[in-house]
Amino acid sequence: MKHVGVMILTACLWGGPGLAETVVAARTLRAQTIIAPEDITVTDAQSADALADPAQAIGLETRSAIYAGRPIRPEDLRAPAIIERNQIVPLSFRRNGLSIQTEGRALERAGVGDTIRVMNLTSKTTLNATIAADGSAVVLNQ
Repeated sequence: MKHVGVMILTACLWGGPGLAETVVAARTLRAQTIIAPEDITVTDAQSADALADPAQAIGLETRSAIYAGRPIRPEDLRAPAIIERNQIVPLSFRRNGLSIQTEGRALERAGVGDTIRVMNLTSKTTLNATIAADGSAVVLNQ
């Protein structure tokens, strides 16, 4: 009988699938919307692949439209874009002590850490580059 009491107490403390919270859109959110606290709400409904903590969504950008009342999943969000498509960005290449700086044209929107295609404006060559926190594009090892 002692083990049954421990199991019941454990189940009460742990909660169960019915006690999970889900972050949902409080209104329809267009693509590229930066999530603010008033854009989301928490419900008691359970969704296995949805966010459970509002802090995981606030400050991120929506990848596509999210309709009011729909659960917000991690794959629906991304870091906010700091580079817009066709924006001129500093382009740098570094390898073995060699550093080359030029300008490039971003061929995609991107946030910090995203890898995008960038066209070198001098050579018209398209390269893959990672966006740094300062908004520059760093060429990956080709």
